[in-house]
Amino acid sequence: MEDAMQDHWNFLNGQGCLAEEQDRDDDNDIVMENASFVRNEPPQDDQGPPKVDSEVEILHEKVKKQIIKEGHGHKPAKLATCFLHYRAWVEHSSHKFEDTWQEQHPIELILGKEKKEMAGLGIGIASMKSGERALLHVGWELGYGEEGSFSFPNVPPMADLLYEVELIGFDDIKEGKARSDMTVEERIEAADRRKVEGNAHFKDEKLQEAMQQYEMAIAYMGDDFMFQLFGKYRDMALAVKNPCHLNMAACLIKLQRYDEAIGQCTIVLSEDENNVKALFRRGKARAALGQTEAAREDFQRARKYAPEDKAILKELRSLAEHDKAVYEKQKEIYKGIFGPRPEPKPKKSNLLVVFWHWLLSLIHRLFNLVRRKTD
Repeated sequence: MEDAMQDHWNFLNGQGCLAEEQDRDDDNDIVMENASFVRNEPPQDDQGPPKVDSEVEILHEKVKKQIIKEGHGHKPAKLATCFLHYRAWVEHSSHKFEDTWQEQHPIELILGKEKKEMAGLGIGIASMKSGERALLHVGWELGYGEEGSFSFPNVPPMADLLYEVELIGFDDIKEGKARSDMTVEERIEAADRRKVEGNAHFKDEKLQEAMQQYEMAIAYMGDDFMFQLFGKYRDMALAVKNPCHLNMAACLIKLQRYDEAIGQCTIVLSEDENNVKALFRRGKARAALGQTEAAREDFQRARKYAPEDKAILKELRSLAEHDKAVYEKQKEIYKGIFGPRPEPKPKKSNLLVVFWHWLLSLIHRLFNLVRRKTD
């Protein structure tokens, strides 16, 4: 099988790719041309794998592909470090055995060095461009094999597989160095390069491209990596990681994706509870969602550490004006419902009753007068 895989790689990355190699200015650049942002999660899959009508492309005797969304740029070469999300099912069933979107962290796959059970997935990724989303049909021979897997993931024996996969981006470093093989300094440096590229995209209002770079940077600063750091190395890593989360939040606010922006800010606040930018941007996102009390709390906490910040004061004034406007509106609504309090009206006198009382009084007086004279 290794010989077959090698022949396949030679076909994909041989002379047909030489022209692409010559056109590249820098093999160390991350290819992210207009690729989709990692958190642009595809529709939920409660009904199983997506239904795709696009043309079936034969990549290998045991691997077929259908494109769901087109990508851009060139394809990754062998030993490229690829970042991707995928969902995986046993074909002809609703049994989903893996979903990296739920983890909200892209996985890393080095083409040509993938695990045996991911050989078919690797062939599919090698045919994709940045930002492309596709449905891959993989035969059991290039999946979990004759025996399957009875631990995690749980895959039956001789199970053909379906992958809904999105290639976020890739790094064409030729030595195929995995993140786990990098030194701390190398990982921080790689993340910082992507942060700088993201900032450049952000200045050009290319928000999707900026977020892609920030997501790639954060992928180098995964939880497993951060857990091992302390002292100056942890400070160095956070100095790259936290700005990426904050800049992603700024992009998401511009795109009106407020819940996601709140999540990015909360990640930073879990490390630095007094981070003014995180408090301010989370406050803006909460205010946009109508969560005024939570937003006010964030702005007030931010003001505590930056009392002269005009932007924070402006947001607090805006919330106060909003509260006043809501109060006046509610006042008018309740006034309209209940109306003004009615004035007490004098009761109308009944003339007949009055006359009858007067007549009885007169008769009583006359009776008394006659009685006196008689006595």
